[in-house]
Amino acid sequence: MGLSLTLFIADWKHLGSLPVEDRIRALDEEYQKGEMAGGGRDWPPAHGAAWCAEYDFRSTTGAFSPHARAGDAWDDMRPLVDASVREAMDAFLAGLIWDADPADDPALNGGGGFFPPPADRWHSSVLVVCPPGALRGKVRAWTGVGSRLEELREAFAAECAGWAGRPDTFEDFTALLREWGDVTTEAARRGWGLVGLP
Repeated sequence: MGLSLTLFIADWKHLGSLPVEDRIRALDEEYQKGEMAGGGRDWPPAHGAAWCAEYDFRSTTGAFSPHARAGDAWDDMRPLVDASVREAMDAFLAGLIWDADPADDPALNGGGGFFPPPADRWHSSVLVVCPPGALRGKVRAWTGVGSRLEELREAFAAECAGWAGRPDTFEDFTALLREWGDVTTEAARRGWGLVGLP
């Protein structure tokens, strides 16, 4: 069946007011109750909504694998991309779906202690952790690179097209990137952070 990804934008102040060991459970409970903004299904969530909202990726089925494949695709193609695009895309994708050094992934250590660390290395408690302070830089990077995605087409064709374990098409890849751009922009606008749970 595979790993899934449930991505939330969340009010870091509210989460921070909870004991560390209760933060993941609080997100899970909101998801189960369906009491998030717009029932957790409307995007963007209404102004003044609850303290968290689920982001449903339209271009995926809820599985984590499309995100992992997109991160791997970026890793493969980045040496072929213009330096200004590469630097902006690195800044945008790092910690979301790609890390230059996977050991630096903030989710591996519970987001610097904001969430409990995983019980073991095979069962992560969080897949994505991006606090509000980091999102401002990601939005700046996305603003610089979002309109230049077409420049990635040639590198994608050279390194990813037709390869198993990579996005099926360039359009699939860029659609997923645009969705990450949307959710990071909305979370940053609210001053919230991102949390992805398996």
